[in-house]
Amino acid sequence: MKYDFLKNFPERMKRVGLYALLMTNSAQKFTWKDFGIESSDQQLVLLFAILLFLMEQSLKEEPCTMDDVATFVMGLNDTSLHLPLSNEESYNLSSFVVNTILSNDGSPMFFQGFDFAKNETVPIRISYIANRIIYTDAGERRTSYYLTDDGYNLLLGTLEVENNLKLSIHEMIFQLHLEKQSYDKALDDVRNIFNLMRIQVQKIQEAMVRIKRNALDYEIAEYRKILEEDLDTIDSTKQKFEGYRKNVQAREQEFRSMDAVHFTKAEEDKLRDLQEIESYLSRAIDEYQRILSSHFDMRALYDSELEKISDMAAVQRFPLRSALFEKVLNDPGILEDLDHVLFPLFVKDPERMFNINRALEPQSVLEEEQEEGEADTDVFDEEAWKREQEEAHRKKMALYENCLTLFFDLLQETGRVTLHDIWKRAQEDTSLLDILIPTPEIFKEIMVELLKSETLDIDALEKERAMYIQEESGSFELSLMVLQILEKHPDWNRIHQVEIYRLDQYTPVVFYDLQTPEGPRTIRCTNVCLKLSGGKES
Repeated sequence: MKYDFLKNFPERMKRVGLYALLMTNSAQKFTWKDFGIESSDQQLVLLFAILLFLMEQSLKEEPCTMDDVATFVMGLNDTSLHLPLSNEESYNLSSFVVNTILSNDGSPMFFQGFDFAKNETVPIRISYIANRIIYTDAGERRTSYYLTDDGYNLLLGTLEVENNLKLSIHEMIFQLHLEKQSYDKALDDVRNIFNLMRIQVQKIQEAMVRIKRNALDYEIAEYRKILEEDLDTIDSTKQKFEGYRKNVQAREQEFRSMDAVHFTKAEEDKLRDLQEIESYLSRAIDEYQRILSSHFDMRALYDSELEKISDMAAVQRFPLRSALFEKVLNDPGILEDLDHVLFPLFVKDPERMFNINRALEPQSVLEEEQEEGEADTDVFDEEAWKREQEEAHRKKMALYENCLTLFFDLLQETGRVTLHDIWKRAQEDTSLLDILIPTPEIFKEIMVELLKSETLDIDALEKERAMYIQEESGSFELSLMVLQILEKHPDWNRIHQVEIYRLDQYTPVVFYDLQTPEGPRTIRCTNVCLKLSGGKES
């Protein structure tokens, strides 16, 4: 029997092995306890934090020595982990993670997978990081670490694509493979698309089972999320898939018009793949119909169950044992009159008769009752909800913009501004503090993005924005926000290139008793300097 779903099984095992081997390697080491790390949760937090640091340095194409990793671990420990580690212990911990856990002390690492096409076990080589020899400016010979392809795949796989984007991504890849006539790959893509649609149907069915059990346990947020996913699928599926199926049928017709006797092996495989693609597209369209019908069924079920729950509140309840059983046990003679209780249950309902006089009466009272009933029903207004979300996002982006505007306003005046300068001004004018730190989270994100960018080349950013069309991401992007601020202030034309760096030699800036919804907070931040290229250095 041929199992198509086991195709490319070693590749799947490669992705599984990336996580399994890392966790196994970590769990078997007792050295963790020497550094005060007891649980596997703490181990994985530190492992992935160091991997992300290595990825950041690799993407920047900057050297990453053991001293750099140890410095990162010390900073992370001071701000977040709070482990009882000295500087030397931080260095030893970094060396243990990099050399022992991630590099396996220099020995090759293998994960034993299985290839069902060959029916044999396949050793899969896995390597998270590699190293190379570099020389510092002083001529010292050092070892620099960087991420391999396996390391990138491991980390990039931890950021899950949102559900409403998965279908669009697979559909885009399927279309590209179809255009390139890579029908074997297009077959895998359309199979994944069909699986995603089948999963969506199963999610709706599971949601309906939960609603039937207890509608109050099914939260409005879950209901809204699955409805939005349904609407995304319904909106972008049927018409496109009909077009894809017609395209595939036309290509099949081209093959059938050829002489089948002279088909090569490759042409036979392409024709077979096209036939299977058409089959999956037809099944995907059927799944679309199931999603559409299940979508409305779930909405009707949810409304019905909530109405039943509201009706149950008006039902008068009584304890059956004390109200019936105990009375019968105390006086069995009352059972003689049981027929008077049960008799109404066996009386047939009178047949309905049409009354012409009743039909001609005004029905205003019924209309009022219907309007009152409709008024009591909560209706989810999707457009209003979207407007609320957009307004909340606009207000949040305004907080980012005001904070950055404060920095650049002082920067264009003096050519150089530090966080300590703004702190001194905030002591005299407290309104500046609300602009600088609208919330601790926003302030922290801005400081992190500024330090990560290191240099802002305004002219280069404008050229890049002019060359590429970018959709709004919905999140804070430093470069785009800076360009928007400068467009609103054309008189700040002296700002062309901004250098950003830490002033570690100076005392950190501390903001005391900041009012937040959780209560007063104190923020301690390294002094940061923004300087125009060619500006004065003090």
